[in-house]
Order: sequence, then structure tokens, then C-alpha cells
Amino acid sequence: MHTIANLNVGERGIIEQFLFDSIPLQLLEMGCLPGQEVKLIQLAPLYDPLYIKVNGSHLAIRKETAAQIRITKL
Repeated sequence: MHTIANLNVGERGIIEQFLFDSIPLQLLEMGCLPGQEVKLIQLAPLYDPLYIKVNGSHLAIRKETAAQIRITKL
């Protein structure tokens, strides 16, 4: 099972699924939805948060949240 938290910098994936209750509403509003491509842009110095690009937006998300979002690696 791959998640956003498993990506290396520069890798991409397609969001498969997640539990809507475990994801902050702001991520959903910014287009972090199943079927969207996500790319890991950068990791913070202590590997948390992760900086991703999804739906044309750059977002910072907690590693804990990223581990809840399943993807298919490209």
C-alpha cells in the first residue's frame, strides 16, 4: 500500500482513496480528491510537514495526514 507519506521528493502518484473523516476539510476544498495527481515537492528538515503539489496548488500537510491518503505511484 502506497501513501503520500511513502513518496520520495519528485515522485508522483494518483490519489486512490482515503477516509473523508480523517482528512481536513481544507485539503478537500483545495482539490485533494480521488483521481487527482499529487507530487511530493519538498520535505521539511524533520520530515514533517510534507510539501505537495495537487490540483495546481502547493500544500503543506502533516506526515500523519499524508499516511492516510492512498495513492498509485506513477
